[in-house]
Amino acid sequence: ADFLSSPVDVSVAVDSLEVRSGGSCEAAALPAGVRLAPASCRGLRHLPGDGLHLRLRLLRPPPSADLVFTLRESLKAQKNYVFHCQSCGDIIVKDRKFLRVLPLPSENWSALVEEWCCHANPFARSTLHPQHGDCFLGDTFFLLNSHNESHKSKENARVICKRCKTMLGETVSSDTVKYYVTEMIIRPSEGSFSTTPRSQFVQSMVAQCLVELSSAKSTFRFTIKGDDGKIYILIWLLNSDTLLVESSGSSSFHSVFTLFGDTFMASSGAMGTWNAVKVLYQPCIGSRNKDLADAWENDIGVHSLKFPSETCLELLLILGLSTTSLPPSLRCMNSFQVRNRCY
Repeated sequence: ADFLSSPVDVSVAVDSLEVRSGGSCEAAALPAGVRLAPASCRGLRHLPGDGLHLRLRLLRPPPSADLVFTLRESLKAQKNYVFHCQSCGDIIVKDRKFLRVLPLPSENWSALVEEWCCHANPFARSTLHPQHGDCFLGDTFFLLNSHNESHKSKENARVICKRCKTMLGETVSSDTVKYYVTEMIIRPSEGSFSTTPRSQFVQSMVAQCLVELSSAKSTFRFTIKGDDGKIYILIWLLNSDTLLVESSGSSSFHSVFTLFGDTFMASSGAMGTWNAVKVLYQPCIGSRNKDLADAWENDIGVHSLKFPSETCLELLLILGLSTTSLPPSLRCMNSFQVRNRCY
C-alpha cells in the first residue's frame, strides 16, 4: 500500500505483519508453516511508485527430500512409462520399459578425452546412441531408441506432435530420438495422467535444470539456445532457495497475470508458498546484447542449455511478465532484469 498522508506504524509479529496509517489497517497473515523473524526487520522506507519497503527473514522447515523432483530420479529401470505431449496430452510413447537409465556426459566430453589421452582418442568414432531398452539423460533432453516408433526420419529432422503440431524434439540418427524435457510429461504406466499449465511447466523444468547444473558443476551463468542454434536469453542464477509467499487479506499481494491461458499465481485473497530461483537475465532476440552474448558463448564458465526455439520465446515472455509484476525499483540490477521463477 502507498501511505503518504499520515504517519505509518508497522507491527511485525512471528505470524503476521500489520501496517497502520490514520484509521486504516493492512494485515498480511502468513501461510501455515511460515514464520517471520521480527528481529531481522530492517530497511523500512517509502519509495515513490513502490510504496513501503522492508526486509524480513522468513522461517520455514526445509522441504522433504522426496518432494524435490529431478528427471533422473523420476525415471527408473525395470518400470513401464508412458510419454505424453505436454501441450495437448497426446500419447507419444506408450508402455516403454527401460533396462538401463543412464546420464550422458557433458557436451564437451570428447574434447576432454583428447586432453587426457596420450594417444589417439579411442572414442573418436563412437556415438552414444541408446539401444531399445535404454534411456539416456542429458541436461535438457533424453534420448530414446525409436526402432519401433512410426516417426523415424532422417537425421536432424524435427519430431512433431501429430495432434497439436508442437515440436517435441529431433531425430539424432535413423533410430534415435531426442525429446526435450520442456515438451514431455512422463508418468508410470499404472499412474493417472494429469495436465500442468504450460507456463508453470516450462518455468518449473527450466528452473530445475538451472538448480541441478549449478549444484553439480558450480555453474551460475547460462545461455538459453534454440534448436536453430541462436542464443535467445542470457541467465545469471543468483540463488536457488527463494521462497515466494502470497498472503491473504493484503492488497499488496495481487500481481496476478495470465500466460498462454493459464493462471501463473494464486488469485488475490489466497495464501500459498512457492519455491523459486532468483535470476538476472538479458534478452538476445533481434540482435540485442549481441556483444555480451558472444562473450558469454566463448566463456568456459558459461553453460549452454538448448530448447526448442518456440519454448525459448515462451520462456522469454514468462521472464518479462514476472519482471513487470515486481515493484519498479526491484526490476533491474546492473543492466540485467530480475525475475523469480517457481519450480
